[in-house]
Amino acid sequence: MCFDADSRPPELPADLRRIAGAAPGERIELQSADGTRFSAFVSVPPEAGGAGVVIFPDVRGLYPFYETLAERFAAAGHPAAVLDYFGRTAGLGPRDDDFDYWPHVTETTVEQVQADAVAARDALLERAGPRPVASVGFCYGGFRSFMAATSAELGLAGAVGFYGALSGKRFGVAPTDRAADVRCPVLGLFGGADEGIPIEQIEAYDAALEAAGVEHEIHVYPGAPHSFFDRKYEQFAAESEDAWRRTLAFLDRLTA
Repeated sequence: MCFDADSRPPELPADLRRIAGAAPGERIELQSADGTRFSAFVSVPPEAGGAGVVIFPDVRGLYPFYETLAERFAAAGHPAAVLDYFGRTAGLGPRDDDFDYWPHVTETTVEQVQADAVAARDALLERAGPRPVASVGFCYGGFRSFMAATSAELGLAGAVGFYGALSGKRFGVAPTDRAADVRCPVLGLFGGADEGIPIEQIEAYDAALEAAGVEHEIHVYPGAPHSFFDRKYEQFAAESEDAWRRTLAFLDRLTA
């Protein structure tokens, strides 16, 4: 579990806000290539010139933390869409805090998630207009973001993973094993005290991207735990602000 159900993402640093006031989004229904209907959330600010963002949430799928996060990206000038993973097995959201997500997580596949991401990307571009699109994912979604960087169909301009899972034991494939297939720049942000992602795995992923000639940045926050990007962790406010700055600078380079 990455966040408490009532958590919200850290506020944007004030100097990175580009939209005055709120950038409210809306929950929508999308259809994947195989006909599956699934829930998503989009937030498109007025006069946004930044790269688009497809957000891969953690294991609970679409819930308020990520809806708020999409609105934060929009306030920074980046139209954003969040997809839900579980249209095939749990139907459409919203769901309550007692949702038993793990049986549904185990039913997901790389191919299905990427097909759903294509539908989310297309819906975002339909609303926001043509622009480069990057993925941003968290925990399980960080793994999905790293894997999305290998997709020719998605055609991402960049991929960001916050403490994305790097072990292949749970999902049958490891991002490190697919580093040679990565098609875009990668930003990986990790906590140095994350017990689920040992530093050896982070270093191996970094080395694999380097060997493959992939433009990338891997940053480890010493002493930070898994899910440090949570405003309830007041002691990691500085790390969260830095993560915002690195992520938005990464996105800005995609349209420079």
